Amino acid sequence: MSIQLTPAALARVQQFTASDADALGLRFGVKKVGCSGWAYVVDVAKTTSNDDSVFEQDGVKVYVDAKSLAVVQDTQIDFQRQGLNSTFVFSNPNMTGECGCGESFSVERAAI
Repeated sequence: MSIQLTPAALARVQQFTASDADALGLRFGVKKVGCSGWAYVVDVAKTTSNDDSVFEQDGVKVYVDAKSLAVVQDTQIDFQRQGLNSTFVFSNPNMTGECGCGESFSVERAAI
């Protein structure tokens, strides 16, 4: 199990964690929302928990809480720019569907 960052995502995370003295790395997980069930949560990790799994890539740590891990394990995180917009893009092998607007996604019940 692991979380992978593409070179673009790695550079973006390094950029915004370098500007925050309290940053430990990237916090990655999910929350229940929308019609499909899950939405990604990405933030700067400033604290850790005993139930966190920590993945490290080129000096960048990615913290995932235990409840999220089954839903996001083996996800690849990319960072893309399209015109004036920029966003993280997720390639999650556990995803089985998503809502029409793309704001939420579902996974097989066995993964939860």
